[in-house]
Amino acid sequence: MGYVITIIDFVFTVYQYMIIAYVLMSWVPQMRDTGIGQLLVRLVEPYLAPFRRFIPTLGFIDISPIVALFALHFARIGLLSILMKLF
Repeated sequence: MGYVITIIDFVFTVYQYMIIAYVLMSWVPQMRDTGIGQLLVRLVEPYLAPFRRFIPTLGFIDISPIVALFALHFARIGLLSILMKLF
């Protein structure tokens, strides 16, 4: 069952890097028109949208991805601790 925990941890890590890449892509708008950019938009934007509804921007700075990364980190820790206690 250690493999399940390792795979889930890996998936969370990859998704965190996808969010970071999506944020970095916002600095170069032409990146969203590429194939990888479109894939990241489809995978990351549905997760970030609820955070953007509740967290206002600070001028031109959108801090919702930072809050989303913290939420994802806490969900990762919670899920992994539950799984470790079960197995």
